[in-house]
Amino acid sequence: MEINYLSVAQIIVGLSVFYVWVFRLDNVVKEFKQFGLSDVTRNVVGAAKMALATLLIAGIWHPSLVQIPAIIMGLFMIAAQYFHFSVKNTFIKHLPSIILLMLSAIIAIGATQSF
Repeated sequence: MEINYLSVAQIIVGLSVFYVWVFRLDNVVKEFKQFGLSDVTRNVVGAAKMALATLLIAGIWHPSLVQIPAIIMGLFMIAAQYFHFSVKNTFIKHLPSIILLMLSAIIAIGATQSF
């Protein structure tokens, strides 16, 4: 059985987003307050990320769903970097969104090559 690394990346990004927004929501609330963002902004971002994560995982079986969600997820991760820099967070706080940004880029590039 051959391992499809693109599918593995999709699962990692999708499940990571679900984990953070479901089980680590208290940390998300603290970060959004630290960034000076409203509860409405936090809820919209959370709903969008959860929808994108769902599409990335569904994209394992329906590859046409993957490229745009991967690009948008990457844009969210770039925004996360901006906000981490704006409040001068330590590198360790930047690391999760850096990793998800790289994986989103790999998924988006890989999705173009599978068409």
